[in-house]
Amino acid sequence: MTAATLTDVSTFIDSVNSSYEQLHREFEMQFWGTKMALSGPQYSTDELTRTKGEMEAFLADEGKLSQARELLKVVPKDSMEAKTLKMLERTFGCYIMESEEAKTLRAEATKIEGGLEAARNNLILGATIDGKFEEMSSVGLRNKVRVDPDEAIRKACYEGLTKIGDFVTENGFVELIKVRNRMAKKLGFIDFYDYKVSNAEGFGKIALFEILDNLEAGTRPIMESARKHFAAEKGGESALSPWNQGFLMSGDITRRMDPYFPFERSVEQWGRSFAAMNISYKQATMDLDLLDRKGKYSNGFCHWPQPAWVKPDGTWQPSTAHFTSLADPSAIGSGYTGLTTLMHEAGHAAHFANIQMPSPLFAQERSPTSVAYAELQSMFLDSLVGDADWMAKYAISREGEPIPWDLVAEQIKATHPYKVFALRGMLAVPYFERALYEMPEEDVTAESIKALADKVEKDIQGGLSARPLLSVPHILSDEASCYYHGYVLAEMGVHQTREFFLKRDKYITDNPSVGPTLAQAYWKPGNSEPFLSLVENLTGAPLTGDASVNELKQSVEDVLKEEKERYDAKVAQCSSSAPDTDVDLGMRIRIVDGDSVLADTAEDGSFLKTCKKFEQYVQTRFAKA
Repeated sequence: MTAATLTDVSTFIDSVNSSYEQLHREFEMQFWGTKMALSGPQYSTDELTRTKGEMEAFLADEGKLSQARELLKVVPKDSMEAKTLKMLERTFGCYIMESEEAKTLRAEATKIEGGLEAARNNLILGATIDGKFEEMSSVGLRNKVRVDPDEAIRKACYEGLTKIGDFVTENGFVELIKVRNRMAKKLGFIDFYDYKVSNAEGFGKIALFEILDNLEAGTRPIMESARKHFAAEKGGESALSPWNQGFLMSGDITRRMDPYFPFERSVEQWGRSFAAMNISYKQATMDLDLLDRKGKYSNGFCHWPQPAWVKPDGTWQPSTAHFTSLADPSAIGSGYTGLTTLMHEAGHAAHFANIQMPSPLFAQERSPTSVAYAELQSMFLDSLVGDADWMAKYAISREGEPIPWDLVAEQIKATHPYKVFALRGMLAVPYFERALYEMPEEDVTAESIKALADKVEKDIQGGLSARPLLSVPHILSDEASCYYHGYVLAEMGVHQTREFFLKRDKYITDNPSVGPTLAQAYWKPGNSEPFLSLVENLTGAPLTGDASVNELKQSVEDVLKEEKERYDAKVAQCSSSAPDTDVDLGMRIRIVDGDSVLADTAEDGSFLKTCKKFEQYVQTRFAKA
């Protein structure tokens, strides 16, 4: 490679990196501001649409794709420059639309989506209870369906959730499906689902559903048997009603476990847990918006206005992360779900904070970054919350008492035989979206979409779902639509990765080798390696559903035996050692509530002081009268 060519390569890569970094940041700040309903005049749906359009126009520049391909011809095939140029080639290829009609349709879809999102943010949800309408967010409604002891209230809240489907199908979703499909077909794809999965995963819809169909077939008999057993155990077919199933499975257990998951301590417990696994955020800055409020986007997420990357001079650019959950500390069960969401989104943040590649485009979450790759990291880490040894140390009441084994055992007995329900609930979303985008355009109506959602729920889950498919927020937004298959593939990867650690190290909770292993094998490469290769490289086996199915088939007795041994070992360990007085995750944390900053490690002096400040804020704000 001549000096002139080397200069050309460096100049091109540096130019792409700096330009993309700025466009990415501008879009992500609008994304955060609009989704969090911030009050600043700089945030608007129009600005979100504009900045997204500018970022995507940059990525869709055919001249950049041609230049990347030309430069690839002159760099050594095994060089980092070649790896970077190949990534840029894949990225530009995901956004370039050779059809002018497709570009117009893309802009039209973005406009429709913006209007739908704005309308959805202003939708007033709730349930009529004792003759009065009580306003609640979708999170509040789902929580009451899961834990309220009054069946009439649970049913009213479920019916409140079904109103989301009525609303979205009357406010642009029908036309959005049609326009998305027209765009994808103009680009030569089977449909919009095929377009999305091809860009994100590197293989098409047909190959994806070959994998999912195997898992679906393997777990269908387990699901059917579990439903029969559940109905027999819980008093008949009415137990399977969408407003009864979750409560009868674990509602009482959830209420009894609630004191051991005080939400105000969730940030501290997450930090202690991750620090014990030797997870570092490499000087990142993070904003956490954790509390539910009116107008806030109704799903947890983590995005990065500043991707992590290694600059040309070798200096490190740390990430900046924004993540959110929707906790209502006054609601029963919110501590457990809020902490699980926190562990999940913090898992995303840890992953993207540790990508060490020479371009920010290796560390952005859109195509060609695999959905399954991203979700594997977060789902692996949030899975710990359900482990008995994790609960033995971190499920601690306000009085300082650890959760007793008898309660953990009751949870296992109540939920393990029915774990398949959650997996089938995940599977339902991609099967619904596949069928949705396969509908002939003339058949796509509000009524046909709602009927299809009910049909898929009954077919895949065995009956109507406590979380109606049309209430799943992912299906609305461009970034998250045709995305949910990633959770299913990630779930397979979670069990395979857990199996790897348990075979190698015998434990996961507080295992100091977990963080470095994940950082090296999964996180460092970013989107430079295919998801399936990363899983196989770490675990030594191709990705299959075997580990997932094997766990579902495991007897309650065997699970109790294994978990009791781990629980007892952790209790003994905790009794002989005091909690750490310092927790260092290698980052600055700001805990915010919309426009308000509640706590900040830069001002408070340490992670634990920030946690204490947040704890006091929650206790004061949500103090019971």
